[in-house]
Amino acid sequence: MSKKNVAITGLGFITSIGNDAKSVAESLVSLKNGIERYKPFDDPKIPAKCVGTVKNFDTESCDPEDWTYPPEYRVRRDVLRGFAPHCLYAYCAMEQAIRDANLSPEDISNVMTGMYTASAGSSGMLYHHMQKMDKVGAMRCFPFAIVCSIVGTLSFNLVSVYKIKGASCGFASACASSAHAMGFAFDEIASGRQKRMFVVGGEDGNMRTLLPFVGMRALSVNPDPETASRPFDKNRDGFVGTGGGVVAVLEDEECARERGAKIYARMLGWGQASDGYNVAIPQPDGAGVANAVKFALASSGISPDEVGYINAHATSTPIGDTAEMKAIKSVFGPSPKAMISSTKAITGHGLSLAGVMEAAFCALAMKEGFTPGSAHISEPDPETEGLDIITETQMLSPDISMSLSSGFGGANVAIVLQKA
Repeated sequence: MSKKNVAITGLGFITSIGNDAKSVAESLVSLKNGIERYKPFDDPKIPAKCVGTVKNFDTESCDPEDWTYPPEYRVRRDVLRGFAPHCLYAYCAMEQAIRDANLSPEDISNVMTGMYTASAGSSGMLYHHMQKMDKVGAMRCFPFAIVCSIVGTLSFNLVSVYKIKGASCGFASACASSAHAMGFAFDEIASGRQKRMFVVGGEDGNMRTLLPFVGMRALSVNPDPETASRPFDKNRDGFVGTGGGVVAVLEDEECARERGAKIYARMLGWGQASDGYNVAIPQPDGAGVANAVKFALASSGISPDEVGYINAHATSTPIGDTAEMKAIKSVFGPSPKAMISSTKAITGHGLSLAGVMEAAFCALAMKEGFTPGSAHISEPDPETEGLDIITETQMLSPDISMSLSSGFGGANVAIVLQKA
């Protein structure tokens, strides 16, 4: 069977830097920071202070009926009852992506349209409902306690809400999760098994989601939102968390063109590889990342020199950024031609959400004709020598971009996009 071309035909965003494609693009161009002081972290026992906050949503309550969100979205009460905060974010992003791709109900609900999702579940909702169970007994628990909290909640809810009849699955590989979802969605379409796939990433990004990373010493303790997340900077001290929801519509390019769909970019291929090194620490020489990149290049049929931009995973952790820079040099040479940046400097790290969010940033930037810069670098890490890490947005976009993601256990994914 011949391999089908795969196009990205719709995007939806609920993020710390904007809640639609227009505002996200403006933030990426101007490097507008979405990170703020987070009130629940004001406790002196919590050393981290900053979060990439989702604006115009209030989902702090464990009762969805207390939530507030933009009035243009309407969620039925019976649907909302099964949601975690990130399900609401992803639902709103899904509504955007459907409109953006100009999809009809028949396009969405048929055996050739599927959905792959990625999230870590909702620690906050799980914590709340477990406490209630211990206090009042299992028979007085909220009936939707499981489906609104455990890993897979994003898939359970959105697959049922949108009547998805094709392939569906939730992915859990930590910070590589939604990149894995996007890669396997590509395979479904390229092989001809599906004509269209929704790739959905979401994270609550609230206190219960992020607080455990304090115990890992993984979060930045820098209280200044303007410098707390600074990938590639010598003085970086950890990542800043964020939440939200992002949706990308992947489609058989022939079908997309037949219906006159807008095309943001073409997905050429992807690769994955594992470190096989440590449960939480990346392989110091970046070999796993390098192998994922090599597989992605081979899958896409391109050479390293053809890649014009790399959106690095670079979370702003001392070990992680260094390992990734070494990986890039090992594949692309000591002085790669590609521009490099980490958009996590302004968004924060979206955990399971990061992969699809950053691939969507790449697709949006390629369509709009710019390449986002890497903000907040005042003293470059010595390992950046030879790398073209752009500190300001460039008003041009390359023909080919690559998005990198890595997760716990050394799971690494590279996604390759081509300008349409």
